[in-house]
Amino acid sequence: MKIFNGINKTASIIVTFGLIITLIIIFTGKSNPESAQNVEIRNGIQYITINARGGYFPNVSSAKAGVPTKLIMKTGGTYDCSASLVINSVGFKKILPQTGETEIDLGKPEAEKPIQGVCGMGMYNFLINFI
Repeated sequence: MKIFNGINKTASIIVTFGLIITLIIIFTGKSNPESAQNVEIRNGIQYITINARGGYFPNVSSAKAGVPTKLIMKTGGTYDCSASLVINSVGFKKILPQTGETEIDLGKPEAEKPIQGVCGMGMYNFLINFI
């Protein structure tokens, strides 16, 4: 009996330790999509990168207004409706490639006029705020 009690106690400790490690990984390993650094300026052009697969990530971005801006939509094995992208404010409506990058010229967006993208079914969306 003492052998089984020792095994049960050891198994309980291992399971508890495993759960603690899993929770640490879940809560510290993932970055907040809204705090992602997906905007950069290169050679006077602002690039905003958004990943499309099972939704749009990050789904909220902030960028500078009045700067020539290009949106880079990245897909990687995207077979859901997030591949069907509509951005009404710039007249964009297209099915993105299943894997690759699509560059969309947003012009020089104005401050306080966000740009919203939505999938063809209206299930997924993203918002770019310009300040």
